[in-house]
Amino acid sequence: MNSRINMAVGALLGTVFVLMSVSIASEGIFHAPAPEKEGFAIVAETASAEGTGEAAAVATPIAKLLASADAAKGETVFKKCASCHTGESGGPNKVGPNLFDVVNRPIASHAGFSYSAGMKDFSKGGAEKWDYDHLSYFIEAPKKHVAGTAMGFAGIKKETERADLIAYLRTLSANPAPLPDPNAAPVPIN
Repeated sequence: MNSRINMAVGALLGTVFVLMSVSIASEGIFHAPAPEKEGFAIVAETASAEGTGEAAAVATPIAKLLASADAAKGETVFKKCASCHTGESGGPNKVGPNLFDVVNRPIASHAGFSYSAGMKDFSKGGAEKWDYDHLSYFIEAPKKHVAGTAMGFAGIKKETERADLIAYLRTLSANPAPLPDPNAAPVPIN
């Protein structure tokens, strides 16, 4: 055999031997046994007794929450949205559409923005509007409530914080939509 081939094969085998030795030694030095108990157990959401899949706790209607909502606090909450949305009149679209005059605007209808298929389906061809109930419903957990939405935001679970944000979104308009009657029955969202 050629001495160069022997050298190359020897170098390859030597490298494999060194790598395996280092791997075995590091496993012995840095061995971490499995924990006795999991650090954090993930519990899946279970369906209620009626099989509806809704949580047992009844959410406060957004109309009642808006009666005491603070738009100034909502402006602070909007900072979470500002990385993907703008709120000024005539403002550009970012990753998400401009939210100026969003209250009572038809869903998935902002000019110049390419909506996901999930959002287009949710809009029912433009028949649905971003009323207060739809906004609250969507902002709570976008991916849960609109299957297939491209919005990667986890949502705002705290009702008062969500109401403050919606109160602020209402102010982003030349002609803000009237607040809903806090004594009216909540509108069911499909």
